[in-house]
Amino acid sequence: MTTAFTTSIARTPLGPIEYAVVGEGIPVLVIHGSPGGIDAAELMARFLPKGQFKAILVSRPGYLRTPLGGRLTIDQQADLLAALLDQLGIARTAVYTWSGGGPAGYRLAVRHPGKLMSLVAFAAVSQAYHDASKSAVTRLMFTTSAGRWLMRVLAAHQPRQYIAGALGSEGNLTEAQLAAQVDAVFADDTRRRFILDLGPTAEQGPDRRDGYHNDLEQFGRIESLELERITAPTLIVQGTVDSDLPPEQSYFAAETIPGASLLKLEEGTHLALYTHADCDAAQQQVISFLSAHAS
Repeated sequence: MTTAFTTSIARTPLGPIEYAVVGEGIPVLVIHGSPGGIDAAELMARFLPKGQFKAILVSRPGYLRTPLGGRLTIDQQADLLAALLDQLGIARTAVYTWSGGGPAGYRLAVRHPGKLMSLVAFAAVSQAYHDASKSAVTRLMFTTSAGRWLMRVLAAHQPRQYIAGALGSEGNLTEAQLAAQVDAVFADDTRRRFILDLGPTAEQGPDRRDGYHNDLEQFGRIESLELERITAPTLIVQGTVDSDLPPEQSYFAAETIPGASLLKLEEGTHLALYTHADCDAAQQQVISFLSAHAS
């Protein structure tokens, strides 16, 4: 994957953070999941029209060029994001968060409510979360250099098989549902490219491992994110057969955040907003929501 954006390091009062700004218009802070990094944030934001939205991409502490340092807790990471906005002179922004980026996004909304115009949370952790046990093969593929090399070879030379593995590991799909989704993704340039580009951002190499391990430790300690205190207009998006994040976490957030809306994608995996049969319409709904609350 080649990067089409330039990253910088912001020296905030709460320490350094890697960021990039892509596009012009309504500011949207994009918070990646676990594992991840600014490259994953760039993938997340690709569907936002660059002439309409200014995507503020970040690497959370422990990922890529943002050191973990003393920013271990969810609240410390939320405050770091607020400090970055101050550094960039952005008084108010929309927030778009996915998966393991959920806790920091939710706590940013609670601790710094005046900074948020709106909040979109896709399959985002909202309660205590303990990573589902991975098979030995999965752990080897993502955590060892040989496994990561093999994954890249598979993506380059057997992309259909790679896509099937990605979709199969991110959702509880029947064989028929999986086959249909693989066919649809493989036939669509944008969806196919998303999965192939996402793979390297999910690897647990030395430049992402500290952040990932810290995330799991912090998520397991969650007692309450105080979602009932969120005042920003909120849209929750969730695939119904997500096997990475229990859908109940999103349903809980939608029920707890005052006035929140819930968009369910039936037979949707953890990648549903980018790979589902209705993902184009779902993305347009996100765009419309962000636009409607840009003030």
